Amino acid sequence: MNYTRRNAVKTIVAFGALAPTHLHSQTKKLSPNSKLNIASVGVGGKGWDDMRAVSDHGKRHNIVAICDIDQRNGGEQPPNLYEGQSRRALGAGAARKMFPKSGVYEDFRLMLERKDIDAITVTTADHMHATIAITAMELGKHVYVQKPLTQTIHESRVMRQVAAKTGVVTQMGNQGHSTVNYRCAVDVMRSGIVGKIREVHAWTSSPSWKQGIARPDGSDPIPKGVNWDLWLGVAEPRPYLKHTYHNFNWRGWQEFGTGALGDMGCHIIDPAVWSLELGSPSSVVAEVTGVAKETYPKASTVHYRFPATAHTAGELDLYWHDGGNSVPKEYAGIVGRNRNGSLFIGEKGNVVLAHGSGIPRLYPSEEFLEYSRTTLKGLYAKYAAEKLDHYRVWTDAILNGKQANSHFDYAAPLNETVMVGTIAQRLPGRMLKWSAPALSFDDAEASAMVRRRYRKGWEIDALKG
Repeated sequence: MNYTRRNAVKTIVAFGALAPTHLHSQTKKLSPNSKLNIASVGVGGKGWDDMRAVSDHGKRHNIVAICDIDQRNGGEQPPNLYEGQSRRALGAGAARKMFPKSGVYEDFRLMLERKDIDAITVTTADHMHATIAITAMELGKHVYVQKPLTQTIHESRVMRQVAAKTGVVTQMGNQGHSTVNYRCAVDVMRSGIVGKIREVHAWTSSPSWKQGIARPDGSDPIPKGVNWDLWLGVAEPRPYLKHTYHNFNWRGWQEFGTGALGDMGCHIIDPAVWSLELGSPSSVVAEVTGVAKETYPKASTVHYRFPATAHTAGELDLYWHDGGNSVPKEYAGIVGRNRNGSLFIGEKGNVVLAHGSGIPRLYPSEEFLEYSRTTLKGLYAKYAAEKLDHYRVWTDAILNGKQANSHFDYAAPLNETVMVGTIAQRLPGRMLKWSAPALSFDDAEASAMVRRRYRKGWEIDALKG
């Protein structure tokens, strides 16, 4: 498809602005009873979930346009998907069937020439998040962007600034931010019941895709219905290889994804950043196994250090573990078999928080039994009764002229922290000091990774420089 940017708004973004709490004048004000016209970029895989959830299967809001570089109606899925992942739609065929009146596109740029789109969801490979979302925001579209918000620290910074300039309503897809257990955890940590926090461990069983591997040789035929050049987008061209990049397995590749830390960090590190009101880390170092030039390591432990806050016992050490690495042995018993979660080590006790469900658990359990049975039980009931839905938080915010709860003024700094760790994974063993105001490390090679290169013809003004 040919594309011209005749309707694109060219905006040069200045760093340092704060996100607004009101809608910018260029965005359309809507009645709280209105139905939004939503377009979805990426409608297979997780995008299939996002598109249906954000519209309540079309009952609450309209899906007026669907965009995907994969126009197939199903097909062979990669063999390493979990059961729930393999049940998601492959290609745009299921979306076309569910929303037969929607316009269908391969190229998001052509789709965004439409005037009737109020908001978009972005559920693509990580390397395309910023380019798509910034283009949409500059056209006055509200955006919901799956985690990680962006692939690089620089993109996160620019996303935050464009959101501030345009005043659109934004939300990152770290759905745990709206869950009962994470909201309870914030209250628990800030209550002081376990004292100030001196150390945090966060972990995931991922990756379930291959990391620590070299790029395979050769190529495979591009499936009919897949626009491989559009999938590559801002990335440098390379041959199509079945089940290697599209779909799902792009996560392990530095050119397209952000590894296990990027995939799960915006979920699992979120409660620590949120509850302890952490700013930017001051330093980071990664110990890894399974190193390769183009992919993230097979396993890692990333050690962040954060400046002290009102909720921490001095500077805070936060450790990220993936690929089978786990918390220190002395805490293994209380962590149990949780595949994803976090452990908060306080002056007077510990808190274990499973990702996705449950309630914070305090240890030694006998010392916190009364608190757990009364105060914590009451908190859980209170938040459960509110029945927050992360997608509806965003759409309701658009209708009410407010901001959502994981808007980019919160989500972008969280994402920056995660991306600081992904750079450390690529330079294992180096103690890197990070300066958020300067947007640089004390290491030239690490600082070069703060930004990425964009394929010629795919540059946008906001990300230049």
